[in-house]
Amino acid sequence: MLSGLLTYMPSPWKMAVGLFFIVMIFLFFSLGAHEYLTLEHLQQSKQRFRELYQSHTFAVISGFFLLYIIIVTVNLPGAAIMTLAAGTLFGFWIGLVLVSFASSIGCTLSCMVARYLFRDWTRKKLGSWYARINEGIKKEGAFYLFTLRIVSVIPLLVVNLGMALTSMRLITFHWVSQLGMLPGSAVLVNAGRQLGEINEISDILSPGLIISFAILAVFPLAAKKIVNFVRVRTGREQVTIQEEMRKR
Repeated sequence: MLSGLLTYMPSPWKMAVGLFFIVMIFLFFSLGAHEYLTLEHLQQSKQRFRELYQSHTFAVISGFFLLYIIIVTVNLPGAAIMTLAAGTLFGFWIGLVLVSFASSIGCTLSCMVARYLFRDWTRKKLGSWYARINEGIKKEGAFYLFTLRIVSVIPLLVVNLGMALTSMRLITFHWVSQLGMLPGSAVLVNAGRQLGEINEISDILSPGLIISFAILAVFPLAAKKIVNFVRVRTGREQVTIQEEMRKR
């Protein structure tokens, strides 16, 4: 019933959502928010942020969570830095929970807006990506989305928009996306936690930081190997970046 209602929304809704996106992008850059989403600023402000977090815990968590959702939904730059910041400022477990839910909610909202409000525009913009993603969903269903999320062979926004044009239910899209992005999020949040422990130059050589960034470097290749092993064992084609780019 909800999907039917949203499908026939009047054009003012499209205008309102479009205006929201434009305002968010304008505010993000005009206020210089992108200049704060850097590793340098993260290191410089972490102590002040932690003090603010101690005195206004709920407000800080809520603000971070909402900002992360907006960044992913509108496709603003800074999601990777926000993920690192979650580990630096909140620690591993709280940071991972925030990132996992905020990123999956943001992706779902992006998919929902594209599906119900801007479907024709989305199909036109995706071009050959649509045929490739649609073919994968028809053959493999949710497992294809899981593969795209965990291996990241196709940009996040392209996956969100591509799935908007399929028949996959939004609830399925949400939980598969959250599950598929969870390992990568955990690696980045952990790296952020280790960065948060750097107070002196000598801390850069700490075993925890070295191991965290070694995992960060190896994870994409390891994820690809594991997923391709499962795909071969279940009779599916392997996924490679070169293959996806050639089929684009």
